[in-house]
Amino acid sequence: MSHFEPRDRSQIRRIPDRGHYDAATIYDIIDEALICHVGFSIDDRPFVLPMIHARDEDRLLFHGAKASRMLKHFQGGLDICVTITLLDGLVLARSVFHHSMNYRSVVIFGTGSIIEDPGEKLRGLELLTEHLIPGRWQDARLPSEKEMNATTLVSMRIEEASAKIRSGPPGDDEEDYELQIWAGVLPIRQQILDPVAGDRISEGIPVPDYVRSFVRMR
Repeated sequence: MSHFEPRDRSQIRRIPDRGHYDAATIYDIIDEALICHVGFSIDDRPFVLPMIHARDEDRLLFHGAKASRMLKHFQGGLDICVTITLLDGLVLARSVFHHSMNYRSVVIFGTGSIIEDPGEKLRGLELLTEHLIPGRWQDARLPSEKEMNATTLVSMRIEEASAKIRSGPPGDDEEDYELQIWAGVLPIRQQILDPVAGDRISEGIPVPDYVRSFVRMR
């Protein structure tokens, strides 16, 4: 899919010029993010949980323990809302009213289904691992049969999606531009620090190249 048709629940209404519905923009934000928030309702009670995710073309993948009530909700084919936000900067205007943030965000709607096929399930877990840090799947021990049986993998087709992006300097009221107050943007980015070895690492095991050179997009 190259474009998501905006519908009632995915239409950007507040500052619509910041809205984007093309799949390339939406997928780029999904792929850069390391975490998402999944919203669902059980017995008319709302829940929002942080989750690791990965994208498989036009689907999102999630995993967790079989006892997870969220994953049981997915199994029922009920509606799910997923949000992702990447923070790029604080926007400091001359007026407090016009302070803002530069950000890239997506809101996604769809329904989930459990992946039962062992081969597809293993492939999904590989996608989740490689989304976190490419190269790790081939370097670590793969899941045992017991671990596979204890894990539920869910696929959610992206049925509706929209992105909202703010970038650039603050926008003040015209009369405020004469005020002698500093205004601008304080950029923010995630910083990847030097790797820290875990306990009981055997002497002589080097830090893998894919860890040393790890960067996120943008």
